[in-house]
Amino acid sequence: MTDREIAILISGGRMEEAFNELVKSYSERLYWHVRRFLCSHEDTDDLLQEIFMKVWTALPSFRGESQLFTWIYRIATNEALNHLQKMKVRQALRFSSIDSMMEDRIKDDPWFNGDEAQRALSKAIQKLPARQKAVFLMRYYEEIPYEDISKIMGISTGALKASYHLAREKVQGYLLKEIGGED
Repeated sequence: MTDREIAILISGGRMEEAFNELVKSYSERLYWHVRRFLCSHEDTDDLLQEIFMKVWTALPSFRGESQLFTWIYRIATNEALNHLQKMKVRQALRFSSIDSMMEDRIKDDPWFNGDEAQRALSKAIQKLPARQKAVFLMRYYEEIPYEDISKIMGISTGALKASYHLAREKVQGYLLKEIGGED
């Protein structure tokens, strides 16, 4: 079912049917979107349930002023960033670094099936500030147009392009250092 057809269900008050179609249409995409932030299958599954609960709760207030895609991605991205912030606070209270925790998750992930270059890329991405990470993940992995990312994040297209450029430079620098052996 298309987003337009789902929006018609919502506007017609058929919330349960619309929600079921949203879950069918977006579960896998949102799983991978959130997974790239969290680097953990278990955390991603848990957060995905919370995201869909928020979608269910907010569904009656969806007015169709934005696309369903950008609306759902905004909810998912905000929840992922909030979750990362909570993790950062928990790690600070334990006097340990979230960067090292995320690196350990990437290294120990039984679901990871990439090579060392992909592992290094994942580690580099985890070192980015939250906004740069979000922009980089959506642009690099999902190839979402800047205009849609702008709607998802509520940031101007120009600022997103600058964030992506900075993120790409940081990732390249990290990879050169890690893989290239530069100090």
